[in-house]
Amino acid sequence: MDSVATIWDPLRKKEVALTPEERVRQWFIGVLNGSMGVPTHMMMSEVGFRLGGKQFRADILVYDRKAQPLAVVECKRPEVELTGDVLDQAIRYNMALNVRYIMITNGTKTFIAFKDGERFSFMDKVPSYNEMSI
Repeated sequence: MDSVATIWDPLRKKEVALTPEERVRQWFIGVLNGSMGVPTHMMMSEVGFRLGGKQFRADILVYDRKAQPLAVVECKRPEVELTGDVLDQAIRYNMALNVRYIMITNGTKTFIAFKDGERFSFMDKVPSYNEMSI
């Protein structure tokens, strides 16, 4: 009998299969909670939503203090290059989620963009949850 490696997801509160993408997701949950100060109860992973009649799933969604979506995080396996297509995917998600921040990561590189009027601009430093929630 093959046993599948698992990891505890503190957001879903259960063991999940430890895929390369899941390893990146769990690492970034730690970054969000640790250095960025996002309370665990203000995040959800694998959040389903509909856009244009299709079902999508956000890897991580961060909520503000009013329980409104604040940031969407798209996680990729480490060998996946973070191209414009990956950013476009997160921006498409934003059409349904209406967040102020988009984050994409493959565990090696991470890009964070914030909504600046009608467009997104890349940030050169990682914001704290308090800075994002203003």
